[in-house]
Amino acid sequence: PYFIAWTTTPWTLPSNVALCVGPKIDYVAIETYNLYNGEPMTLIMAESRINAYLKADQECKEGDLLPFDKEKKQCPWRIVDRMKGTELEGLHYEQLMPWVKPCEKVDLFAPAFVTEYAAAHKDKVFTSEDGRDQFVEMESEAFRVILGDYVTTEDGTGIVHIAPTFGADDAKVAKDANIPALYLINKKGETRPMVDLQGKFYLIDELDNNFVAACVDKEAYAHHAGDYVKNAYDPKFNVDGVWDKKASEKAEDLNIVLCYELKQEGKAFKSEKHVHNYPHCWRTDKPILYYPLDSWFIKDTARKERMVELNKTINWQPESTGTGRFGNWLENLNDWNLSRSRFWGTPLPIWRDENRGEKCIGSLEELYAEIEKSVAAGIMKSNPLKDKGFVVGDYSQENYDKIDLHRPYVDNIVLVNDEGKPMYRESDLIDVWFDSGSMPYAQIHYPFEGEMARGTEADRDALIHSKYEGYAIPPKNYPADFINEGVDQTRGWFFTLHAIATMVFDSVAFKNVISSGLVLDAKGNKMSKHVGNVTNPFEMIDKYGADPVRFYMMTNSEPWDNLKFDPNGVDETRRKFFGTLYNTYSFFALYANVDGFDPKAAQVPAEKRPEIDRWILSSLNSLIKGVDKELAGYDPTRAGRLIDAFVNDDLSNWYVRLNRKRFWGKEMSEDKLSAYQTLYTCLMTVAKLLAPFAPFYADQLYHDLGGELESVHLDKFPVADEAAIDHDLEERMAIAQKITSMVLALRRKVNIKVRQPLQQIMIPAVDATQKAHIEAVAGLLKNEVNVKEVNFIEGQGILVKKVKCNFRVMGKKFGKLMKGVAAQMSALDQDQIAAFEKAGNITLNVDGQEAVVDVADVEIISEDIPGWLVSNDGNLTVALEVELTPELKKEGMARELINRIQNLRKETGLEITDRIKVTVAPHEETNAAIEAFGDYIKGQVLADSIEIGENAGVETEFDDFKLNILVEKI
Repeated sequence: PYFIAWTTTPWTLPSNVALCVGPKIDYVAIETYNLYNGEPMTLIMAESRINAYLKADQECKEGDLLPFDKEKKQCPWRIVDRMKGTELEGLHYEQLMPWVKPCEKVDLFAPAFVTEYAAAHKDKVFTSEDGRDQFVEMESEAFRVILGDYVTTEDGTGIVHIAPTFGADDAKVAKDANIPALYLINKKGETRPMVDLQGKFYLIDELDNNFVAACVDKEAYAHHAGDYVKNAYDPKFNVDGVWDKKASEKAEDLNIVLCYELKQEGKAFKSEKHVHNYPHCWRTDKPILYYPLDSWFIKDTARKERMVELNKTINWQPESTGTGRFGNWLENLNDWNLSRSRFWGTPLPIWRDENRGEKCIGSLEELYAEIEKSVAAGIMKSNPLKDKGFVVGDYSQENYDKIDLHRPYVDNIVLVNDEGKPMYRESDLIDVWFDSGSMPYAQIHYPFEGEMARGTEADRDALIHSKYEGYAIPPKNYPADFINEGVDQTRGWFFTLHAIATMVFDSVAFKNVISSGLVLDAKGNKMSKHVGNVTNPFEMIDKYGADPVRFYMMTNSEPWDNLKFDPNGVDETRRKFFGTLYNTYSFFALYANVDGFDPKAAQVPAEKRPEIDRWILSSLNSLIKGVDKELAGYDPTRAGRLIDAFVNDDLSNWYVRLNRKRFWGKEMSEDKLSAYQTLYTCLMTVAKLLAPFAPFYADQLYHDLGGELESVHLDKFPVADEAAIDHDLEERMAIAQKITSMVLALRRKVNIKVRQPLQQIMIPAVDATQKAHIEAVAGLLKNEVNVKEVNFIEGQGILVKKVKCNFRVMGKKFGKLMKGVAAQMSALDQDQIAAFEKAGNITLNVDGQEAVVDVADVEIISEDIPGWLVSNDGNLTVALEVELTPELKKEGMARELINRIQNLRKETGLEITDRIKVTVAPHEETNAAIEAFGDYIKGQVLADSIEIGENAGVETEFDDFKLNILVEKI
C-alpha cells in the first residue's frame, strides 16, 4: 500500500523523513488506480477526506473493482480496510525521493537515541574530511509513521509530510519521536539543510566528501543540485537588486518540475494548483524560507515558573494583556535563541577553542587581560586596545572613541586557552532584543560607573525576592515605575526586560505597564505604504497642531485598543474641544480686560456665591478627583474624556451660557466678581489638568491667564478641595442638564424653536428625592427650555409606558429562559413598571428559576399622547406639551422679532448702550405680537418706541414670510 500525503511545498519532499497521523483519526485502505498512469494501487488516507480526492459515484461497494477509464475520467475505488491512527504508528515506508540518507552528528550534545544507535552500528559511523567530527548514517531509523495531535482532517489527506529541516513543528514532532533529520555536511563539517541560505540546493562540490560517499546518491542528487526552490530567490529574476515579481511568478518553478517527475515515477496521486497562505517578507514581499541554524540559547525555561510568579505582581493595563497574551507566552515559554548570523550588531562575547572550550568575556577589563595572555603566548602579536591607547577604567567618551569592538575588528582578537591553543570568537551576534532588554543597565553603564550603577544591599532588599543567593545587586532606582510600548512587544521588549530582570536580579524590570494598540486607518485596516493608506503624522501635526492630534488619539480609544485614525476626527477635536475652550477663554478675557479683573483680589466667600458658581466649582473639584483617579490607574483616555465633558458640557454650554449677563454690568459688584473668580478658577485649573494631554496649548493658556511660574509644567498638579464638593448640588444640576437635553430633543422632533414658548413639561418623579431635585431647579428649567410651567404627575398619570427587552444583552444573561423573561416583562402593568424603575431591577420566576432583570437590560418606552411628546432616559421621564395656543404663538413671534432686531443692531454697528426706535412693516402675526408684547420687545432691544408701518428698512426673513424692519438710532 501507499501512504498519500498532501503538501503545498513539493521542494521540501527530498527532505522528508517521516509521516504524521492523528491518533484518533479514522483511516482507510482503498483499492483504486493511479490517476496518472492507471496502475492499480492501494492507498491509505483519512476516511473523512476520501471525497476530496475520489468521486463518490465511482465507489464499488459490491463485487470486483471496475477497470480504470482515463478517457471518461473514471477511477473506481473501494475500501478494503479500516484502522485508527494509532494502528499505523511505527510502520516504515520507502523514501519518496532517495537523494540523501539521514545522518546525525555524534558528540556530547547528541540525543541519546543517536549515541545509542552509533554504538550499535559502528559500520555506519564516518568521520568528516577534517577529522574533527563523527557522524552516523541513520536511514533505518527514519521514514516511519509517527503520531501528532495537531493533525486535522480540515484539508489534505489526514497524513502530514514531515521535513524537520524546514519547519519548527516538524522538527519538534520528529525529535520527540527520535526521527533523525535529513542534513547535509559541508566542507567545514557543519550540518546544513539541503537548501542553502541563498535558497538553492547545495552543489555536490560544496559538501564533505566522506559524507557524500556515505549518504548521497550523486546521480539522483546532481539532477537538481544548484536549483532554486523559489523563483523569487533566483538571481535571474533579480536585476540590480530589483525583483521582477511578474516574471518569476510566470516562469515554471521547481515545485512544478518535481511534481512532473513524481508523476513520471508513479509517485504522485493528484497534482493541482492550490491557493494558500504562505509567509512573505514584509519589506521585499518575497516568500520566506524557514531555516534551521546553529544558535546559542539562554535557558530561560529554567526560570519559567519564577517569571510567571513575578508577572503577577506587575500592574498591566489592560490586565488581560498581562494575564492573557503575556501570561500565555510565559506559560508556553521556549529557550531564548540569543545568537544571530549577521554582520551589524553586538558581537557575541564568546571565544571557543577547537575542543569547544569556552570563555565568555564580561568586561573590557577582562578582555584586555585575556588579550595580554594571548600576546604572551605568542597567539597575537600585540594588544589592539593597548595599541590604540585605550585605558581600562577610564569611562570617558574620548577614551572609548579610540576603539571599536564590533565586527570585523573584534573577530581579529584571538585569545588563548589554558593549554596554549588559540580561541576564536563565535561569529554570531547577539539578538537585538537582548540589547533592548538590557536598556535599564546600559543607560547607566551598569555595573561599572556612576552613582546610579552602584546599587547597595538595601536596593536589593527592596525588590521582590524568593532568595538572594546567586543574584546580582541591582542599580539604584530599580525597577522602573512605568513603561509603555505597543502590544506587539509582548514577545519583544516586555519579555526581554522581564526575562533578564528575573534571571539576573530575581525581580521585575517594571512595576506598571501600558501595552498600546495599533494605529489603523479610518476603516480599521492596518496602515501600509504598499497599500497606500498611511497617514503622515507630520502632515497631521502641521495641519491641525500637535495637541489636537495628541488629544484626539488619547481620548478616541483606550491606549491598549487599536485606534482607527480618522483625520476628520482630529479636526472635530480641534473645533469642538480646543475651539470651545478658546472661545470660553476669549469670552472671559474680553470682559476681564475691560473691567480690569485682578485674579489676586480677595476671594468672594463660598457662602456668598450664587448656587450656579458653587455648582461649577463643585464639578471642577469632582473633575480633579476623577482625573487624578484615572491617571493613577493608568487610564488617560477616561481622564481626557472627563476634561472634555467638563469643558464642553458644564463650563461652556451650561455655566458660561447661563451667566453671560453677569459679566455685562457696569459696576464690579460682588456677584460679578464672583462670576469672574469662578470662571478664572475653572480656566486655570483646566490648564493645569490639561498639561499632560495638551502640553503646548495648556502652557499657552496658563500664560494667558497670568500663571505665576515659567511654565504650567513647573506648577503643581491640582488637588481637589473636598469641602467644595457638593454631591447633592451636582446631582440636581445633572438632572437639570438631562431634562434640558431631553426637552430640546423633543422640540427638534417637531421643529419647534427654543424661542417659541410652550406651556409646560410634566414629570412623573420616581421618588421624593428626585422630585425635590427637580423642584430646586424648576426656575432654571423654565428659562432653559422656555416653558411656562414644570409640573409633576402623581403615579403615571396620563403617561403609558411599555418595556422593550434588549435581546442581545438578555439572551446572553438568561439563555434558555429568555422567552419566558421577555413574556413576563412585556406583561408588566403601569404600576409594576413604575416600581421596576424605582427599584432598578425586578425578580421574576421563570419555569421555577429566579431571573433578576435590571433596568439596564431593557428599554422603557413612553407612548406619545395627542398634544404631547414623551421622552425617557433611565429612570427619568419627561412629557412636553407641544400644543400652541394663540397667546403662546404671539409670544413666540415677539421673541423672533427681538432676535431680528438685535441682529440688525449688530449689522448697523450700534453700540450696546445705543437707544433706538423701530418701525415694522405690517403683517398679521407681527402686528399681534407687537400689540401683546410691545413693552417686552422694547425693553429687550433698548427701543424707545416700536411702530407698525411701511418703511425703507432691511428686508428680514421669518419662517413663512418676509417684511421690512427699520432700526434708527436716537
